[in-house]
Amino acid sequence: MKPACPILHTAPIAIFRCKAHTAPRVLLATLALFALTACEQNTFVQPPPAKVDVSTPVQRTVTRFLTATGNTTAINSVDLVARVQGFLQSISYTDGAFVKQGTALFTIEPDTYKLKLEQAQAAEAGAQASLRQAESDFKRQSDLVTRQVVSQATLDQSTSSRDNAQANLQQAQVNTKIAAVNYSYTHVVAPFDGVVSARLVSVGELVGASSPTQLSTIVQLDPIYVNFNISEQDVLRIRAAALKKGLTSQDLKETPIEIGLQTESGFPHRGKLNYAASTINQSTGTLAVRGILSNADRVLLPGYFVRVRVPLDEQKDALLVPDVALGSDQGGRYVLVVNNENVVEQRKVTTGPLDGDLRVIESGLKPNDRVVIAGLLRAIPGQKVDPQLQKIGRPPAAEK
Repeated sequence: MKPACPILHTAPIAIFRCKAHTAPRVLLATLALFALTACEQNTFVQPPPAKVDVSTPVQRTVTRFLTATGNTTAINSVDLVARVQGFLQSISYTDGAFVKQGTALFTIEPDTYKLKLEQAQAAEAGAQASLRQAESDFKRQSDLVTRQVVSQATLDQSTSSRDNAQANLQQAQVNTKIAAVNYSYTHVVAPFDGVVSARLVSVGELVGASSPTQLSTIVQLDPIYVNFNISEQDVLRIRAAALKKGLTSQDLKETPIEIGLQTESGFPHRGKLNYAASTINQSTGTLAVRGILSNADRVLLPGYFVRVRVPLDEQKDALLVPDVALGSDQGGRYVLVVNNENVVEQRKVTTGPLDGDLRVIESGLKPNDRVVIAGLLRAIPGQKVDPQLQKIGRPPAAEK
């Protein structure tokens, strides 16, 4: 039997089917809405710019120096030798001692040479007596010849005797001086203030037998020389600076120099130039220069290799940045600069000498440039940063 109203029977089914098709769509819409909501909550946020320390270059007057490596040498160094023959009687110093000029160091048996001196002095006295007698006879004969009592031949003989007596006296005086010199050689004394090396002979040893025997060596340590060489280019720079200042060659000899040992920091020893060679060495292209320094405490010894620094000129309003702020690549040295938009730029610079922890910048920087002095690893050229203005002079913050 057919239903009375097919619509009543089919409507629920149609309605059910409609709901069945609509539910997935509603579910998908709900999930999409949740997904959109989740995306809005996890939106990417740009991180803040990295913080870096920046500072403007330091402006001050700097002194430009010429640096070189030199070596110290003694002003005086003498081998003490026995200049007369004899047995060594005594040694009057301790090996390595500092002695004053005129201090007796060695004594070579002096008695024999003292007797020879006395013998020469006696002969000189006899020659003086003979000369006085000859002169008296000459005067007497001259008077007699004037009165024509004696002949001219007698006067000539008296004149000859007087001249011989004068010559004998001169010879005796020379012999006395030679004997006195030889006697003085028996006492070997220090020719100047210095340090005496270890003795090379022993008491009782025969010295000066066939040739002068070396006894020891004495070295003067105060003051002391330092020798170094400068290149031809530096010579031209120095001469140009001297000409500009109106300095003479004598003024250049008063130029101060500073010395530092290999184990010392800085240049604690100071002196002045006192010699420069007159010609350039063609084989090396350098000029030999020498300085002199006070060495009262005898810290410097001959033969040391030292660092030498000579001031050339002064540069006013020079720009300096910390040496650690400089980088280098194939194009040379550079610094990182933060511009007005807080973007990092790489700036090529020409560097000058180091002044403490700061490096002189010859070109490439302006006084108002903000140079990155710390946080260099976070400063990437082309990216923004958060610059923190610092003062150069304090140690820059450590890298994090």
